[in-house]
Amino acid sequence: MAAKGIIHVRKLLGALVILGLLGAVGAWFLSAPRAVYAKLEPSLEQGGDKEKGRVIFFAGGCASCHASPGQEDRLKLGGGYSLPSPFGTFYAPNISPHREDGVGKWTVADMANALIAGVSPDGSHYYPAFPFTTYTKMKIEDVKNLMVFIRSLEPVAGKAKAHDMPFPFNIRRSLGMWKLLFFDRAPLVATGAPDVQRGQYLVESLGHCAECHSPRNILGGIVTAQRYAGGPDAEGKGGWVPNISQHAKGLGEWTPKDIAGFLKTGFNIEGDVVGGTMGSVIKNMAELPEADLLAMGAYLKTLPVRESPPKSAAPAKKE
Repeated sequence: MAAKGIIHVRKLLGALVILGLLGAVGAWFLSAPRAVYAKLEPSLEQGGDKEKGRVIFFAGGCASCHASPGQEDRLKLGGGYSLPSPFGTFYAPNISPHREDGVGKWTVADMANALIAGVSPDGSHYYPAFPFTTYTKMKIEDVKNLMVFIRSLEPVAGKAKAHDMPFPFNIRRSLGMWKLLFFDRAPLVATGAPDVQRGQYLVESLGHCAECHSPRNILGGIVTAQRYAGGPDAEGKGGWVPNISQHAKGLGEWTPKDIAGFLKTGFNIEGDVVGGTMGSVIKNMAELPEADLLAMGAYLKTLPVRESPPKSAAPAKKE
């Protein structure tokens, strides 16, 4: 009887080992980075409009993270800006056209895979501190336009520091499972009049407004039911990002013109000027055509009322 019991236990352990191995293989397969475009697609290298790319560059807030710290030229994209988070500290990379340290050797397909799929040219996952989760809604023509503009800028030498990530967040492969949970690559479904549709594209894709103006769950995914409802500063600096839904404490009393004026100047309807990280966003938005700012205002006015999370949810300020 004892021998039969031992055999039974061994069979059970063997089955568990096999199931574990199958699970590991399945997780490895599911977590694989999946690019959208081949490394070189000649059609993507044709065309592109530098001036349109400039608008995409500023609408996307590229300078806010990728401009080299400590200098005033927002078009010197040497990277190095630090983004602290509950998962570690990220450092924005060099995206200047430097051939060794930046994106000078990148194809348009490389850029498209980064923005739309969150996959690097070497085939690894990007962390979602890089907001590919909303850039994924970009039109491929605008990826072309952006690349043409970036290629026209001054190359900047020097690589940013590597991300400072503790275990297990330093295992990039695990981001594939995060993407399965929180990365929606479905295209935007355009709604409303043409100006509202333009505003939707700017807000929901290029401007990635929800990335900062929404609370996040314990895994770092946006809480869908409170999208645009504001919440704790994701960089863990103890601040509070405001509600920009149609809540009375959000943009409920603002007009599209009020919103456009704020995005242009940084002054709200009460005459106060914005500070902090939003100040850098305003510098970007001020480069956009007036029609685009009004379109963003028109779209934001269509957002439903969302209740903000309690301010007790704010993380303690990091020293």
